[in-house]
Amino acid sequence: MKNSLLNIAIDGHSSCGKSSIAKDVSKKFKMKYVDSGAMYRAVTLFCLQNNLINGELIDHQKILKNLKKINISFNYDTKSEILLNGLNVENLIRDNDVSNYVSKISQIEQVRSKLISFQKEICLQKNVVMDGRDIGTKVMPNADIKLFITADIDVRANRRFQELLLDGKKVTYDEVHKNLSVRDFDDTTREINPLIKAKNAIVIDNTSLNFVEQNNIIFNIIKQKINESNN
Repeated sequence: MKNSLLNIAIDGHSSCGKSSIAKDVSKKFKMKYVDSGAMYRAVTLFCLQNNLINGELIDHQKILKNLKKINISFNYDTKSEILLNGLNVENLIRDNDVSNYVSKISQIEQVRSKLISFQKEICLQKNVVMDGRDIGTKVMPNADIKLFITADIDVRANRRFQELLLDGKKVTYDEVHKNLSVRDFDDTTREINPLIKAKNAIVIDNTSLNFVEQNNIIFNIIKQKINESNN
């Protein structure tokens, strides 16, 4: 097997660096990168923009009626930026309002069904690295390599807090920490495709790793798989 035929699934908790890892893998091994979490964020953004979310009230019936109006695609010419109904929303989906609701929206069965079907179609093309929370268990159960990324929640909260500050977002560390705690709970306890480690996934705990150390470990795993497959 050549690396151009590999499919790689990356799962893990919020703000543990899944997207950064997937992007680096994509660049290193010339693979197509798909951010599944961005899809759920795009749906959440649509709901917010169209008043389908009002405070704690999420209008499930209206969301279901509007699902057919949501068209998600990726612009692979611009580092795999996500498009919502033809508009680039890569920055908008990172807003804190979206972060506060995305776990709730992702629990809606019809939303997950729509997006998982789309994700499975992309994976048929092969040469894909995709990150999310149910990629190795649901979307790509036959992925050639499955990684499960995790880190201490305090470390994850601080990393996310620093990222938001650099982006000019006005948030506090406590707000970020609370958001991650809630999302961890929602992701791991939802009835439909909860966040769990796939049986044959390799666990990478990057609590004490820098980006270079982490990437070296992951790149070596991928290189070893390529070598084994080509022998």
